[in-house]
Amino acid sequence: MEDLLQQTLDSAATESVLVPSTSADGMVFLLIATLGLLMALVYVPIRLFLTLTARSRRLRLLQRIRKLREDLAQPLAPES
Repeated sequence: MEDLLQQTLDSAATESVLVPSTSADGMVFLLIATLGLLMALVYVPIRLFLTLTARSRRLRLLQRIRKLREDLAQPLAPES
């Protein structure tokens, strides 16, 4: 049993099959991490822009509503 274990460990240590796959795994990780960073760099400014413009539109709409309410609260001037 110990001989089999020793042979397996020796063959795993001497084979270079795992070296390219670890390199490929590292490259895949770097590719995915880079794509994630690029997506974040694109997403954050767009999200900020859309949030700010939505807030400004909402503020303008609320101001129009307030002005219309004030206009409705004032009595009509008699026409002469």
